[in-house]
Amino acid sequence: MAHTEETKALLLQNLKKTPIITVVCDKMGIGRASYYRWREDKEFAKACDNAIQEGSQVVNDLAEAQLLTAIKNGNLGAIIFWLRNRHSAYRTRVELSATSNFELSEEQEKKINQALLMSGLVEGVKDEDK
Repeated sequence: MAHTEETKALLLQNLKKTPIITVVCDKMGIGRASYYRWREDKEFAKACDNAIQEGSQVVNDLAEAQLLTAIKNGNLGAIIFWLRNRHSAYRTRVELSATSNFELSEEQEKKINQALLMSGLVEGVKDEDK
């Protein structure tokens, strides 16, 4: 039992460095089935989830550091990625355009505008839609 507890503690340490279950299990020579059986213990499962979350933050920090280095080095792909994901002026936008042979009622137009606003496809509300 003590051996298993030591192995679990080491597994948690490894998950904090490499938050990928398969990689950590392979590295430690532990079967995934054992890992998931151990997770039946709620306390251990919570510790694993916390370790994976902590490890993911470390990887995110590393990835962002590499992204910033790539941007500083003039990598156009990195620059575009950053702008599309971090700057509203460069986000991908959807534009809708349509023609129809019929008129919408005021109520129908309001519902369509509300649906578009709720979908996040459009920003703001026109004065006449308030």
